Amino acid sequence: MAAKIKKGDRVILLTGKDKGRTGQVTKVLPKDGRVYVAGLNLVQRHTKPTQADPNGGIKSKEASVHLSNVAIADSNGKPTRVGFRIDGDKKVRVAKTTGEVING
Repeated sequence: MAAKIKKGDRVILLTGKDKGRTGQVTKVLPKDGRVYVAGLNLVQRHTKPTQADPNGGIKSKEASVHLSNVAIADSNGKPTRVGFRIDGDKKVRVAKTTGEVING
């Protein structure tokens, strides 16, 4: 199946504590159906001191988000679903709201 959301896409979170905020996809886990979005869904982790990080302490890091909880942002900044269309000999992703081709 073709990927509807890819690394580098601008997405909007549909649920959770960061609902409505947008960010860039940094990593996609297709087998798990999850994505990492830069600066969103931050969680705190308590880390022990190590040689690499002698202080340890409480660190913020991004947690993954399920694919069903994100939507691609169209050119107007609104969430949209993704369709596919054949342009010439290529299969391209298309925003359902505007009909524009999604770069990526």
